[in-house]
Amino acid sequence: MTKGSIAKQIIGYAIPIFIGYLFQQLYNTVDALIVGNFLGQDALAAVTSVGSLIFLFVGFFNGFATGASVIIANAIGAQDEDRTKKAVYTTATFGIILGLIMTVSGYVLTDQMLMWMGSPQEVFGLSSTYLKIYFLGGFSLVLYNMLVGIIRAGGDAKHPLYYLIVSSILNVILDVVFITVFKMGVAGAAWATIISEFASMFLCAVQLAREESILYISWTHLSLDFENLKQICIYGLPTGLQGCVIDFANVMIQSYINSFGAAAIAGIGAYSKVEGFIFLPEISFSMALTTFVSQNEGAGQKERSRKGILFGLAAALLMIECLGILIYLFAPTFISFFNQNLEVIAIGVDRAKICAFFYVLLGFSHVVSSVLRGLGRPVMPMVVMLVCWCLVRVTLLTMLNMLFHNILFVYLIYPFTWSLSSITFFIYYHRIDWLHA
Repeated sequence: MTKGSIAKQIIGYAIPIFIGYLFQQLYNTVDALIVGNFLGQDALAAVTSVGSLIFLFVGFFNGFATGASVIIANAIGAQDEDRTKKAVYTTATFGIILGLIMTVSGYVLTDQMLMWMGSPQEVFGLSSTYLKIYFLGGFSLVLYNMLVGIIRAGGDAKHPLYYLIVSSILNVILDVVFITVFKMGVAGAAWATIISEFASMFLCAVQLAREESILYISWTHLSLDFENLKQICIYGLPTGLQGCVIDFANVMIQSYINSFGAAAIAGIGAYSKVEGFIFLPEISFSMALTTFVSQNEGAGQKERSRKGILFGLAAALLMIECLGILIYLFAPTFISFFNQNLEVIAIGVDRAKICAFFYVLLGFSHVVSSVLRGLGRPVMPMVVMLVCWCLVRVTLLTMLNMLFHNILFVYLIYPFTWSLSSITFFIYYHRIDWLHA
């Protein structure tokens, strides 16, 4: 990415990322669509309300997959075959251990976590059923992400995308069959998800078992190298904790939403699924910019970095604001895809129309955060996100709840904290002198 057209390089890198995230989002949304339309409001509330809990676990363990990918890529770049082999086997073995931890801890703690969140009685049983089955498949989800980290470290981004597409299609088919044919309810949606996750994990495992490169894994000869394990934890733990803390804040906010009943849970849950698609282009451009800036910084091409930042920022903000307008205009239609209950639709639409025009602030925060990581300044984005998107959100919403019990504050807290992070990033960004030389 240090030569050629800047726009072509950034867009060309962002598109495969976008496709991958699109299928991942579809993977997470299909359950809600089918459940909401075939099983009703309470079932939709049960499935969508546990999303923050799932992300809390997955976000933490995925941090280790990121750390493992960095270690393996570094060893490959150094052409150190012995270190690469040890890192690959350590990653696979550690993935199995982490997967077992997620499965056991998630299953055992399910009901307690739902009680902490204040899950309403009318959806508690359904949520518990869905979550317990989901955690039974947590092993395959964690191991899949660890194996993908190995594959991508070797420069192969295509096969993980293919496997994700296969698992997404399988998930849709199984959702329809289990829910509409076998009448398995929310349990059917959960089983469809974990079977699909196992399929993608299995495909990754088979690929690595057939590799003719240094990434080959013999699944009967797994081992742990404690020096590599230490490095994986050093790189992965901060990333995992950051994601975990943000998701914990979302769990706290979800507990506040739960106090308004099943219709509020379903409406806001449906909006969140729609919102997930809106953010995909911005996330893709942000990730592309991190790599673009990092490579050009390494090559000493500061002017090219400046131009790339301006292009990426303009493109990402233009797209996300256009999508925000689309959400504002067609929110009732989008929310109704998930459930036809008028109260559910009204709540989802209210949330959408308040947030839609502020997406540009969210986009700015994400893009500048990614640029700073590319510049080798990852601490500032982490601090800003933890303070603005975690501490401020939870503290302010808790204080407001002590004075008023109004769901409007759930809608407003996100644009407010996006504004705080954007202002902070704007001030910090403009203190980096060379960017404006």
